[in-house]
Amino acid sequence: MTKKIDVDLKKRLTNEDALHLIKNASLLDLGKMASQKKAELHPDKITSFIVDRNINYTNVCWVDCKFCAFFRHGKDEDSYVLKFEEIDQKIDELLEIGGTQILFQGGVHPKLKIDYYEELVGHIHTKYPQITIHGFSSIEIDFIAKVSKISILEVLKRLQAKGLSSIPGAGAEILSDRVRDIIAPKKMDTQEWLEVHRLAHSIGMKTTATMMFGTVETDEEIIEHWDLIRKLQDETGGFRAFIMWSFQGENTKLMEEHPQIKPQSSNRYLRLLAVSRLYLDNFKNLQSSWVTQGSYIGQMALKFGANDLGSTMMEENVVKAAGAANRMNQDEMIRLIKDIGEIPAKRDTAYNILERF
Repeated sequence: MTKKIDVDLKKRLTNEDALHLIKNASLLDLGKMASQKKAELHPDKITSFIVDRNINYTNVCWVDCKFCAFFRHGKDEDSYVLKFEEIDQKIDELLEIGGTQILFQGGVHPKLKIDYYEELVGHIHTKYPQITIHGFSSIEIDFIAKVSKISILEVLKRLQAKGLSSIPGAGAEILSDRVRDIIAPKKMDTQEWLEVHRLAHSIGMKTTATMMFGTVETDEEIIEHWDLIRKLQDETGGFRAFIMWSFQGENTKLMEEHPQIKPQSSNRYLRLLAVSRLYLDNFKNLQSSWVTQGSYIGQMALKFGANDLGSTMMEENVVKAAGAANRMNQDEMIRLIKDIGEIPAKRDTAYNILERF
């Protein structure tokens, strides 16, 4: 039996505190504590969201993550690299619904080098200066550096000069090399992921931190992940938000190899979300993952520490390929936020409020 720990919310949570809360606290108590912490950080009761579109410029990838059902190899019939005109059409459609951001990610294409990415980002930024480019995971950045034979810092500076605004937290999964070796053995290790974000922060480029739980990790490894990003945030202050979601297993090699993996319950998602809100005291924004949890648990997450509903996701392909097909438009988001007595607001990538409803 775990010994009773009295958790003082006025002090920074230790790893032992976090483990105790995950294992022993009641879900209702966690909701109350996370709501209290959220109210301290967001006393105005605003819940934000962004109107954007995920554009996957290619599905060709050599990293072969076992939890991913989206990737293809170059020789596969349904592999693609989008033409610039196809990307332009997607952005035009986004602008028609008042969108402000594209989340722009691949596959990690084995043959595309820095000159391709400079041309791509420069093209979008020149033609659509009003659109924020939030793009390229740390894995993509790292590989662009390797295949182009330049440093990671140079890649970041050159893409920033062409119009790359910020980097998403993709590729973090669980920041434990034991877990990474099982679920994505070809992927960069924990310290390499952290270093790309550290370097981005060093040139004033903000990023987000993410976590995908529900594969083979332990509670201790989840807390190790939080500890690493909290320390980096203490060091740089460069993370804008933390986003957490559960593994979606349909059509994945990981489920074939580890059939004992079970879908994560709503209780588990809300429990981890609440403890992350308490533990990550230096992250202002926590996003609800309605895409994997569904709109009603997405709404419930706002009572467990989340202050942002994320994106309306005009287009999303990656988790859809693994079986998550939830959809939500702006009107639905506004309704769900008002339903729990909070003020809905459309934001930009930097969390500036553009419009309240």
